[in-house]
Amino acid sequence: MEKLSPESWLVKAARPEEPGAPLNTPIIPSSNFLKGAGIQYSREDSTPTWNALETIVGELEGGECVAYSSGMAAAAAVFAQLAVGSKIAIADDCYHGVTKLAAEGQAQGRWRVQRVAVADTEGWKAAMLDSDLVWLESPSNPLLVLADLQAIGSAPRKPGCLLALDNTVATPLNQQPLKFGADISMHSGTKYIGGHSDLLMGLLVAKDPGLASRFRHARLLHGATPGALEAYLATRGLRTLAIRLERAQTNALKLATYLEQHPAIENVRYPGVDSHPQHALARSQMNGFSGLISFEVKAGGEAADHLCNSTRLISHATSLGSVESTIERRSAQKGQEHLAPGLIRLSVGIENADELQADLEQALGR
Repeated sequence: MEKLSPESWLVKAARPEEPGAPLNTPIIPSSNFLKGAGIQYSREDSTPTWNALETIVGELEGGECVAYSSGMAAAAAVFAQLAVGSKIAIADDCYHGVTKLAAEGQAQGRWRVQRVAVADTEGWKAAMLDSDLVWLESPSNPLLVLADLQAIGSAPRKPGCLLALDNTVATPLNQQPLKFGADISMHSGTKYIGGHSDLLMGLLVAKDPGLASRFRHARLLHGATPGALEAYLATRGLRTLAIRLERAQTNALKLATYLEQHPAIENVRYPGVDSHPQHALARSQMNGFSGLISFEVKAGGEAADHLCNSTRLISHATSLGSVESTIERRSAQKGQEHLAPGLIRLSVGIENADELQADLEQALGR
């Protein structure tokens, strides 16, 4: 068979091929296996259910994939590769769990942390020369700032420096960091990959097979293994990722355009609109703009809370990347107090776009 498009790969890949086998890779809730076939104990070796998930994502990203019990477990496996005294450069707008992981490690004397603005290409180039781990997030969450992946990934670096990129917001369909020179692409599979708000999952994709082996070893030692049901659900979610993402992106562009014109709203951030200061960069390094929007309610935090509490179709809930649209005021979340009081994060789902817009309109008018 010729190499498949990403859309067809998502549907066809990693299914059992033996005559009489089930069409879907089954849920295999087994901790141990009969000897003689290579797999003995799931924590040490993996399971067929994990393998299916890892095969699909690894091919999309162009590397070897290792699945974990959560996105934070995957991030922690990367940080676990660092020797005591290492230096880390992380984005100033970064998932707050990773920020906390880095800060706590620094407080314990495990490493030193430098913060770099996501869009500061020269700052990242400098960090590549004296850091042991460079941790990017592009587009960032929740401010949707982009890093110039080509410029950073091709820059000279300190020997042994690992360049990692949190690719959760972009998804493996819209962006493949390894092609730009990253060593690691990380996903919270809880978000777009799973896509239904019903699982926790983390994924690392490594360009170097040796690095992927180290990540598997970290999973073995730390016990951060994904559940059989979660791996199955993530694989099932991947089957529809292309159509879910296409719909979410179409909806997001419509809503971002609407919000830009609303008198009560300012600072709409969505890479897909021409007004985004890095729209051209987004077009050059992404295949699509994903479904995440952030914007600010001019009247501040109380008005933003009122908006979140007034939506009817859009759910007032955290997280992102699922079939349902969710909305929340980010500075009300622990660890996000530094953000503007009126900043709203809107994860756009696959509902009817006109009805989503009408829901925002009625909520803003109440």
